[in-house]
Amino acid sequence: MLKYHIIPVTQFAQNCSILWCDETQECAVVDPGGDLHKIEAAITQRGLKLSKILLTHGHIDHAGGTGTLAARAGVPIEGPQRDEAFWIDALAEQSRMFGFPPAEDFEPTRWLEDGDTVTVGKETLAVIHCPGHTPGHVVFHHVASQLAIVGDVLFAGSIGRTDFPRGNHADLIHAIRNKLFPLGDDIAFIPGHGPMSDFGTERRSNPFVGEGS
Repeated sequence: MLKYHIIPVTQFAQNCSILWCDETQECAVVDPGGDLHKIEAAITQRGLKLSKILLTHGHIDHAGGTGTLAARAGVPIEGPQRDEAFWIDALAEQSRMFGFPPAEDFEPTRWLEDGDTVTVGKETLAVIHCPGHTPGHVVFHHVASQLAIVGDVLFAGSIGRTDFPRGNHADLIHAIRNKLFPLGDDIAFIPGHGPMSDFGTERRSNPFVGEGS
């Protein structure tokens, strides 16, 4: 069984997620953008063992604490897709631009591609490449739990911005409609910001990508 806990971090209230395998108590941190003390405290309080970091994309509020946490815990970094390298290489510049603490440089241990899988303990999540917000953005889908971690692709009632460098509105809409919604209406998702929702609700009523939009 896969369990999760959401921790809003940074001044952008980014939804960092801790995912863990209930059998092994191994966990992964998805998108440690900052406020590492909150993330580490939540792991300790639950008696979990951090085994890896998973990244949806390379924006500072999602990836800013990755290098420090990986070095401190001695764990690998998996994701995003390799087209995201230019955003990760620009983390220091992003830090200065948005007033974040300096980000420690890192390179993912493993770049991910569409159709790959990642493991958390004995649990397996599918990797879905969903470009548009950024070119190398990925989504993590745990089939048995009917749960997806979608980063900044889709939100409750909204979609990700596409006005950043190498953003593409048409690619984003295509990814949501052709890769995420077909997974099923009952899939609950953790977005990069704001409350959770499910694909059925967004398919029916999201003003940007829902029916009739």
